[in-house]
Amino acid sequence: MCDRLLAAQSLHPLEVIVIDDHSSDDTAAIAHAAIAHAAGVTVLASAPLPQGWCGKTWALQQGANRSQGDLLVFLDADTEPRPTFLAQLVANHQQYGGLVSVQPFHRTEQPYEQLSVLFNLVGLMAVPLGPRVGVAFGPAMVTSRSDYGRIGGHASVAGKVVEDWFLAHRYEAAGLPVSAFLGHGSLAYRMYPGGLSDMVVGFDKNFATAAGEVRWPWMVGVLLWLLGLFWAAWCLPAAVLHWPMVGDPALAPNLLVYVGYALQLLVITRRLGTFGWINLVFPVPVLFFLGVFLLAILNLERGSINWKGRQVPTR
Repeated sequence: MCDRLLAAQSLHPLEVIVIDDHSSDDTAAIAHAAIAHAAGVTVLASAPLPQGWCGKTWALQQGANRSQGDLLVFLDADTEPRPTFLAQLVANHQQYGGLVSVQPFHRTEQPYEQLSVLFNLVGLMAVPLGPRVGVAFGPAMVTSRSDYGRIGGHASVAGKVVEDWFLAHRYEAAGLPVSAFLGHGSLAYRMYPGGLSDMVVGFDKNFATAAGEVRWPWMVGVLLWLLGLFWAAWCLPAAVLHWPMVGDPALAPNLLVYVGYALQLLVITRRLGTFGWINLVFPVPVLFFLGVFLLAILNLERGSINWKGRQVPTR
């Protein structure tokens, strides 16, 4: 889909390079079919994964090595750019320089995908957004070739599971600005169309590493907000079902707190993704969030997790 949408861009790229990272979902076949009616598209099969590299960092480094342009744009294959996206992205890079990235709007189709609402929300609440904030989002990034070479490219974060976080650190260490924006209205994606199990493992593999990278003042703020959300998720059912609870067991005040959090979620998630009804029953994604969190702790102790047929380190 990304290839077709790139062909419709108001700003046409010099070249489009697709790296097939030993996929099992017909990536190569789909990309080769696109070549028949799209000029400037090259499809490369990824070389065997070297020791110490993650699949994504290796694929992106190969694409950068093969490219010819002075400006490099990295896009995940599942991203869905609007026709003006590339023009907006390049304009932002011209204005801010360094590394500029965009977090796509999360498009959901199946009910299970709604369970990811808290992961999307918490992940963005825990970081600043805007110009020169020191945060990067891997699905869509742009940088000059000279700056990319200056920080050592993806080779400098070869073994990192959440390579975007560490790539941002490399740019900052080199004295280069790092800017991040939301993709609402310009870039979207559907994160885990492969089913609930893929979604659980996908969030699980990023959870522990990403949490360790969040600046502590932001982490404290997010944790306090989550405590309030968890409390609201518990108190209304406890009041209705007469479960043991600390605080006022009366229904009215607990219902008021519950409705307040539900309305807050409805408002603040509108720019993040197509999350609607799940916000009205937020105790359900709260339980899902806590379950994946506990699973992430277990996998952190194990030291690795299986993702897309590969063992991915969690430390």
